[in-house]
Amino acid sequence: MQRMLTRSVLALASLATCFAQTRLSGPFTHDNLTIFLIHGADKSAKNLLTLDEAIDQRKVVVYETRNVNELAVENVSSEDVFIESGDIVKGGAQDRTLKDDIILPSKSGKVSLNSFCVEHGRWTRRGSEDVGTFGEAHQAIASKDLKMAVKMKQDQREVWARVAEAQAQLSSNLRTDVRAAPSPTSFAMTLEAPAVQRSIDGFLQDLAGIINGKNDVIGYAFAIDGKLNSADVYGSHDLFAKLWMKLLRATSVEAVTAYQAGKKFEPVTASTVKIALADAESGKASATNLTARTEVVVKETAQNVMFETRDRAQHEIWIHRNYLTK
Repeated sequence: MQRMLTRSVLALASLATCFAQTRLSGPFTHDNLTIFLIHGADKSAKNLLTLDEAIDQRKVVVYETRNVNELAVENVSSEDVFIESGDIVKGGAQDRTLKDDIILPSKSGKVSLNSFCVEHGRWTRRGSEDVGTFGEAHQAIASKDLKMAVKMKQDQREVWARVAEAQAQLSSNLRTDVRAAPSPTSFAMTLEAPAVQRSIDGFLQDLAGIINGKNDVIGYAFAIDGKLNSADVYGSHDLFAKLWMKLLRATSVEAVTAYQAGKKFEPVTASTVKIALADAESGKASATNLTARTEVVVKETAQNVMFETRDRAQHEIWIHRNYLTK
């Protein structure tokens, strides 16, 4: 009993600390997806390119190493780049998702990246893609179970199983096979399937503009079927705004995957969001220095987990907080 009371006190104290400088707006809802926006002041003044921006602009090269769980990345530009856990790089010998957030400094040289295959079986060139590098990073993994397999279990077989599960559920809900003929096990190509893209059009139309004119939005939390799923908060509005559409597409796909016609549920409340985030922040912290620039702090409780990415070049200022409910 004493332990439970202590946990409650800590969560309430964390709640007061966390939300003294932030506020929520919403809910914004489409079908079974509910979003709350998180408003707050910028923590970091440093501008960062996203990985998809950097690859598209040929400022970053992601190299195939022929090691399933390790890639290499090089920043050849004069700008710093933010690589986000869950980013999918497409091409190489197999499509991969990246395990960790990384802050990649300018002129970095080659840096190792922990990765997991989100495609099973292919180990050769696909079409006209370069087998030695990865040509794009426009998609992110769209499943909390898949995120847990990557970030918590760190198990390749579990990742493949969760990809197959998501593909099967999407195919069932959309009543068409969403696997791509050139590479049926590729989650990236499933996310690009016309049926999947059409299925999220309504979500994008209703929700993409909810951040317009709100220059203090630094993150969002979302619930599916009335159950809080996860939240992402960033060190600046600029970084969040650049990632918003990629995040919303992945979130919308997850909502479509879980959709059950006629299902009734109680809507999630802002209070539920605040309590879950505060609970995650009250967990015991463990820190890992991934690179000379990047530190990741994990806090975990029985119900929630938070991954906090800190920039060691900016006096440990946090750049990204990812919260997942269990």
